[in-house]
Amino acid sequence: MERRLSAIMAADVVGYSRLMSVNEVGTLTALKEHRAQLIDPKIAQHQGRIVKLTGDGMLVEFPSVVNAVECATTIQREMRSRNAAIPEDRRIEFRVGINLGDVIVEDDDIFGDGVNVASRIEGVAKPGGVSVSSAVRDNIGNKLDLTFDDMGEQELKNIGFPVRVYDIDISSAPTRSRTEPEGAEINGEKPSIAVLPFNNMSGDPEQEYFSDGITEDIITDLSKVSALFVVGRNTSFTYKGKSVQLQQVAADLGVQFLLEGSVRKAGQRVRVTGQLIDGPTGGHLWADRYDRDLTDIFAIQDDITKSIVEQLKIRLLPKEKKAIAQAPTENVEAYTYYLKGRQFFHNSTKNFLQLAKQMFAKAVELDPMYARAYAGIANCDARLSGWYNVSTSVDEILATAGKAIALDPNLSEAHAARGMALANNNRRAEAADAFERALELDPNSFDANLAFARFCVTSGDFERAVALYRRAVESQQDDSQPAFLLQLLLRSLGQGEESEKYARLGLKRAEEQLRLHPESSRPAQLGATALAHLGENDRAKAWMDRALAIDPEDANTKYNAACMWAQLGEPERAFDYLEDWIQHVGPDLKSWFEHDADLEPLRNLPRYEKLLQSTKT
Repeated sequence: MERRLSAIMAADVVGYSRLMSVNEVGTLTALKEHRAQLIDPKIAQHQGRIVKLTGDGMLVEFPSVVNAVECATTIQREMRSRNAAIPEDRRIEFRVGINLGDVIVEDDDIFGDGVNVASRIEGVAKPGGVSVSSAVRDNIGNKLDLTFDDMGEQELKNIGFPVRVYDIDISSAPTRSRTEPEGAEINGEKPSIAVLPFNNMSGDPEQEYFSDGITEDIITDLSKVSALFVVGRNTSFTYKGKSVQLQQVAADLGVQFLLEGSVRKAGQRVRVTGQLIDGPTGGHLWADRYDRDLTDIFAIQDDITKSIVEQLKIRLLPKEKKAIAQAPTENVEAYTYYLKGRQFFHNSTKNFLQLAKQMFAKAVELDPMYARAYAGIANCDARLSGWYNVSTSVDEILATAGKAIALDPNLSEAHAARGMALANNNRRAEAADAFERALELDPNSFDANLAFARFCVTSGDFERAVALYRRAVESQQDDSQPAFLLQLLLRSLGQGEESEKYARLGLKRAEEQLRLHPESSRPAQLGATALAHLGENDRAKAWMDRALAIDPEDANTKYNAACMWAQLGEPERAFDYLEDWIQHVGPDLKSWFEHDADLEPLRNLPRYEKLLQSTKT
């Protein structure tokens, strides 16, 4: 018996019996025309499989939940156009329900709860509408430009558990990610490509930063081509280290082409391979291998980009040729230090940020015109100052970010660093402008979304904070921090069920982070507070013991220890940690203190009021 995870679409005709009783032949003829001209071709285009047909409906299986939703909304929109000139009592309208779930496959048919839930959701959908389960909504994220209306938990017939249902607003055409360049068409004239993380073939896990850096820079170069839609770095890197079916990846991401490859670095030599894959068929369109000196690494990236452009028959604009040919630095050693710094920066504990700053500073020393390295220093200083109270003046951070912006005005990370520095100094209007500029330049920037979300929490703009946190959760799927912070905010807003979902997502990501980076305390800190809230007390204490063993003097470790003990009903231990913490943080984190749902058990205690007053002085 075969099982698999599938997106299941159930559809039927509204008022079919009435239509047949009025005009049997006309109804059947019209239904056949709709299927032949619209429905069946759209299902095939979106890689669906019609499992079974009934007189008035159908059951369809899709390998991709994005394809299922895009197919259903496209059909329903076009059915509106087809019905516009037809009297209401003779219109053929469909209800559509979609679920993502486990199915049993037998003789090309599918069975199980995944199918049953889809059928029952279809029954509560509006005529001409599309309704989906929460599993579908969560997996769509922001991949389609659609509005989902939360209809709450529904008691569905013969389903032994409540199902949260969302109605989709299909009044406007769905497109892929809201952040893709204007005019990008996945199945239209503009070719689309995803660059999968290049494999590190050096035999040394410590060289991982180099293969990741090559991948990111090829993505950056391809993104400069206006005639090409390129899936962002953070989405592509969700496939890092995974064994994947290329055709399935292409379907999930909605792209026509994939680039995969490998990097082997040994001494001053480097070997880079690249293969361009046709997404729908999995066939190879182009492949090459480059054995060069390390000093040629930028030329290799340039060659790969140009080869892809040639294979896809894209005509480059003169400014695009110039941009692609322009290396971020002429100094390969500086580039290597920059890549090391970027790897350290992702961990974001105090020690790792200090190491990252050292790497970026070395890159600047080797190349004083290296804009991204200056931005890296500014971001490290902004986090060290705001999160850990490491003494760095706001003026110094702003000056470093200013150097980066002067060299490259379009560096989103430099504007995000400005925003963090200004927020730490309570220059809130300027900080908001800097964050907005960072997101204008790169709407998917993890750093900008995360930092701006934290800022919005302290400003009381919780709706914007939730949206920004969601984008951060989606944009960097190997980081647990935004999921944990979002679950806190949702809990404070009374959205307990949604909060728990993000708490468990954060824990799943934190476990993987701790496996890959056992020297990092941050996932354990944040995970311990979530575990305490979920009632897993022993596990929470074990995670916090681990965090304190790694970073006993870290201000954030102490704060999260306080949050954990507050959740576990030991307020005096929580206050001891908070009183120590409050002496070592900046104004941004002090203002955060008033909004943290983890500290709710302490709010009515006398010691809390005394501590609150100390944050204001």
